[in-house]
Amino acid sequence: MVPGVAYFLVFHYGAFVGNVVAFKEYDPFAGLWGSPWVGFGNFSRMFGDPDFWHATWNTLYIAVLQLVFYFPVPLAIALLLHSLTSDLLRRFVQSVVYLPHFLSWVIVVALFQQVLSDTGLLNSFLGDSGLHTVDIIGNPDAYRPLVVAEVIWKDAGWGTIIFLAALMQVDEQQYEAAAIDGAGPWRRFWHVTLPSIRPIVVLLLIMRLGDILSVGFEQMLLQRPSVGPEVGEVLDTFVYWQGIIGGDIGYATAAGLFKGLVGALLVFVANRIAHQLGEQGVYK
Repeated sequence: MVPGVAYFLVFHYGAFVGNVVAFKEYDPFAGLWGSPWVGFGNFSRMFGDPDFWHATWNTLYIAVLQLVFYFPVPLAIALLLHSLTSDLLRRFVQSVVYLPHFLSWVIVVALFQQVLSDTGLLNSFLGDSGLHTVDIIGNPDAYRPLVVAEVIWKDAGWGTIIFLAALMQVDEQQYEAAAIDGAGPWRRFWHVTLPSIRPIVVLLLIMRLGDILSVGFEQMLLQRPSVGPEVGEVLDTFVYWQGIIGGDIGYATAAGLFKGLVGALLVFVANRIAHQLGEQGVYK
């Protein structure tokens, strides 16, 4: 466990010290402790910045879409895989749906652009067929559904692993008893499968809520030029442009710290609600 513990201590807990930059007008030449202290000045400027709230709104919009449309997909795929009787077919399907997870976002975005851009395969086919062409990649109205579809294509298969492990723990005798009592597939799912895997579903949902403001930095940064910051700017890219490109590191750190505090608060609230509903949650 030592390498894993050391990683988290150095790069996660040790990095907490760097959050002090959010309360300073950071100067790289003066250093972390030599930079002048500004208190909550960066936060006051951030809360009064319309660009920050616009990025926050875009982030929440995409996060809710991902939560509603992406989160159920791994569970549905896991249920389908669990229902397959052929081990060979199950392993083949698992390999196919796992594969996109190992592709970088650069490759995934490039694939979607080659297919859905104004000069992509789809429009080439539509043009050759005499039909109306559509530029999905450069269409701001289609941007948010597009990025959600990309996440589903890339990571839904990988997300089935935990659900499959939970499904494997369900007692088969419960299915047999329910079938003898006349329960069909839907009732067996509702009264046997779902209650058995509900703690895992609640756990993953709480963890997803804690990370809800992180909607994919690389994915958004690569596609932001196609639609512009009005639609493509999220908190992660906002921090990048303000801190790395603009050099306003204290301001960018304040935005990043705000995102982390909101995520921690959501985990705490969701965990308390889970306890009140009788679930174990993330912690007691």
